[in-house]
Amino acid sequence: MGGGDGEARAAGAGPAEGAGTGTADGTGTADGAGGPDWRGRSNLLGVDRPDVVLAAFERGEPRVGEAVIGLALNHDDPAAVLPMVARALESADREIRRQGVIALAHVARLHRTVDRRCLELLRRCPRGNEADDDLWSFVPHRELPPWLWRHHLRERLVDRLRRPFD
Repeated sequence: MGGGDGEARAAGAGPAEGAGTGTADGTGTADGAGGPDWRGRSNLLGVDRPDVVLAAFERGEPRVGEAVIGLALNHDDPAAVLPMVARALESADREIRRQGVIALAHVARLHRTVDRRCLELLRRCPRGNEADDDLWSFVPHRELPPWLWRHHLRERLVDRLRRPFD
């Protein structure tokens, strides 16, 4: 595991216990769906169930991006995670899109894979983000699109021109 995962968990995140977390008064979850307490300061980075994240998207939860990051960190199957990441990347909310980029970076680092839909959506984002770098570092280059190759080769060329005698 890389440093990024340790940083996310250092903020208090960890795998979810059981089906979810309870509300502050101990009566269960605020959404009644066996998931985290979306209204409180629940540990959304501990979410590990795609169905909980999908339900949050359907309800329009404003903090669903945090749960997508948690899902990327905690779920073992990238095929179940990547559709949720794609949904975050296509969100109208800028913050949820940013969190989708972070989640995609985690999937690339932890599972060394990406799907075409996420790549198409990522292409709309500004270059040099976390996902660009982690995709290039951890996913086999033959699986990456030409636009990402161009970005990284250009970056490498500029770096080399700045330091010609290293």
